[in-house]
Amino acid sequence: MPNKLKVLVIGGGGREHALVWALAKSVRVSEVVCAPGNGGIAELARCVRVDAGNLADVVRVVEAEQPGLTVVGPELPLSIGVVDELQRRGFRAFGPTQAAAQLETSKAFAKEFMQRHGIPTAEYAVCTTLDEVREKLQRFSVPVVVKADGLAAGKGVVICNTHHEAEAAAAEMFSGVLLGVAETEVVLEEFLDGEELSFFALCDGKHTVPIAAAQDHKRVGEGDTGPNTGGMGAYSTDALMTSELRHWLTTNVAQKVVDGMLAEGDPFTGILFCGIMMTQRGPMVLEFNTRFGDPETQALMMRLDTDIVDVFDAAIDGTADALQIKMRAGASVCVIAASGGYPGKYPSGKVISGLAAKGDTEADVFVFHSGTSVSNGKLVTAGGRVLGITAVSPIGLQDALAKAYAKLGQISFDGMQYRRDIGWRALQKE
Repeated sequence: MPNKLKVLVIGGGGREHALVWALAKSVRVSEVVCAPGNGGIAELARCVRVDAGNLADVVRVVEAEQPGLTVVGPELPLSIGVVDELQRRGFRAFGPTQAAAQLETSKAFAKEFMQRHGIPTAEYAVCTTLDEVREKLQRFSVPVVVKADGLAAGKGVVICNTHHEAEAAAAEMFSGVLLGVAETEVVLEEFLDGEELSFFALCDGKHTVPIAAAQDHKRVGEGDTGPNTGGMGAYSTDALMTSELRHWLTTNVAQKVVDGMLAEGDPFTGILFCGIMMTQRGPMVLEFNTRFGDPETQALMMRLDTDIVDVFDAAIDGTADALQIKMRAGASVCVIAASGGYPGKYPSGKVISGLAAKGDTEADVFVFHSGTSVSNGKLVTAGGRVLGITAVSPIGLQDALAKAYAKLGQISFDGMQYRRDIGWRALQKE
């Protein structure tokens, strides 16, 4: 066995807590460091301060820590070229380059790329002015989807029931009112109806290996009502994807992305997260993410039965085609406990009670921290999405849900909100 590695994880949310958790279990890891981490991650890893959106600051931490492997969790550091800079300095880093990450960081780039390479997606139009929006809206029936071109933390997609609503949404994106940053491009998109699927594949620049599928719950309210969020819960089961669908998505979506990026001179390595809508016309791509999702990662890591360092190495070394990724049979689920008011304005600093002491947890249930910190020795809320109560079951989804909600019933903080219907579509089919 090769020497054990010190691994540095960049990020501080629920996704990073799940990655740290998986790394801490690896027989190949000697130490896990997380920058900046959070209140829960601090129980598994040594946390160090960093501004993950500042390239120089991330490089400073990596230079100081000298890890054998750096794993970049969130999209923001990918978008500023952290992987490029670390590779230039001789560090092993997991994640795509800045150019390859455009599949996520620019909706316009992704749509035009899919059109160039024959990847199935909704009809669209890229607009740079409000006049262009008004003109091109005439091509679309309603509802119509308006998307901000850049990163928007899950809040840059507006489904509009009239052209007037669409024009108003685009105006708010161009002005910066909606997201706090003025967009230079807005994408209009045909509304696709169907069931969503999150498909994850490991890519090494040439090869693609399917990992698993999950289903996210983006709307804040039960029955998929209310505004979009970064995700209120997710589940992963064997039944989400037939072997035929798995093969089709690998061949017609993920591998086409890898082949296309290689042909265009920007090989894609890392995790390709394909947001798929299962329509009557067949599977169609809604969006790409170029990293693990949140809260899907929490559910996926509970099912992963392959050493995660082997997964990271295969992508970096170009050996993904030789790796067989194994997932535990059954189902896993993650239910998000969020702050009152989320996804709008919400308070922070609320004391969290009912969490088990360090190490006092069931093997098949784990509470991942999305937005927590420690204040005066107490664990407090520090974000919109606060905790991800996650459970796995070899029996199936209903059992995993029962475990997660039982654990959630022991936890409380002022204003806590969560959805009680995670997995409802799958349960209807059982």
